[in-house]
Amino acid sequence: MALGVLVLLVVAVVGGGLWFLTDRYGGNVDRVAGVFTDLDEDARPAPATPTEETSAEPVTFLLVGSDSRGTVNEGIAAGGRSDAIMIARFSGDRQHAQLVSIPRDSWVDIPGYGTNKINAAYAFAGPTLLIQTVEQLTRVRIDHYVAIDFEGIVQVTDDLGGVDVVVAETTSNGPYTFPAGVNHLDGDQARWYLGQRYGLEGGDFDRVRRQQQFIEAVFGQLFSSGTLSDPGRLDAALLAVTSAVAVDDTLGNGDLLSLAYSLRDLRPEAVDSFTAPVLGTGTEGAANVVYLNRVTGDRMWAYLQNDSLSQNTAEFDTEALPDVPR
Repeated sequence: MALGVLVLLVVAVVGGGLWFLTDRYGGNVDRVAGVFTDLDEDARPAPATPTEETSAEPVTFLLVGSDSRGTVNEGIAAGGRSDAIMIARFSGDRQHAQLVSIPRDSWVDIPGYGTNKINAAYAFAGPTLLIQTVEQLTRVRIDHYVAIDFEGIVQVTDDLGGVDVVVAETTSNGPYTFPAGVNHLDGDQARWYLGQRYGLEGGDFDRVRRQQQFIEAVFGQLFSSGTLSDPGRLDAALLAVTSAVAVDDTLGNGDLLSLAYSLRDLRPEAVDSFTAPVLGTGTEGAANVVYLNRVTGDRMWAYLQNDSLSQNTAEFDTEALPDVPR
C-alpha cells in the first residue's frame, strides 16, 4: 500500500500549498525509530546502479503489512509476524515502479537464527532483522522501511467511494460472495476480499496477488477524474492512507515531499507487480513452507540491482500479476 501512499502525496502536491500539504499529510505518517541503526554497513549490498544514466537514484522500500494498527508505529505487526512482505522499487528515471511480493512462508536463511520462514525474522527481531534477511536473500539494498496497516485500507476504500476489482471465478469469504467479473468493493468487503486464502486454488499465492491487484486498483482510483475533482474525497483518502502507515525515521517530511514530487509523472500503467520466483511448496517439520527458485530469483534480483526490471518484465510472465487473479 505504501506505493500508493507516496504517490498519493504527488496528487496533493501538484494541487498547490506545498509546505502546508507536507505537514498535513507527511506529518500524519508515524515514524519507526532505529530501523537501520544496527545494520553492518560493510555487509550490506551496494546501492542500485542503473545501467543507464538517470535523473535520480533508484529508491527501494521494504513494505511490511499487518492486520492490526496496534503496533504498526513500532514496525511490528500484532502477533509478531508479518502478513505481507514486498519490495517496492521506484526507478531512477521516476517513470516506472515495481512491486515484488516475497511469500511470507518462504524458507530462507535468517542471519543468526538458521533456516526458517521469512516472516519469522520479523518475529525474532523486528524490522532490522527482516531487512537484513531480505538483503542477504536478494542482494538488493533496502533504502527505506514502511509498515502498513491493512485495516486502514478499509477506510481508504470507503473514502474513495469503493474500488473496482475483477474476479476470475466466483468465491466466498465470510459474509460476502465475490462473483466472477467486476466487483465494486466497499471497505468491509475489501477486508474480506484481501484476507481470503482458503477456497482459492493458489492459497496464499492468490492472496498475495489480490493484495497487489488491490494496490493497483486503489492507485488507479486515486488518479481517476472523479477523485481528483473532489477535494473533500481526496483529502479524506490522503489522511486515511497516511494514517495507516509508518516509515523509518530517516525519511522526514521534506524527504517525502521531494520523493513524491519526483514521482509526479508516474502512472498506474507503469507499475509492474510480481511474486518472487517459486520452485514449489513442502513441509519442514510441522510447518508448511515455500521454496524459492534461486536461479530465476537471482536473475530478477540482478535486474533490480541495476534498475532494469521494467525493461525485462517479459522474462517473468509466470511471476507477474495476471490481468485477472483468482
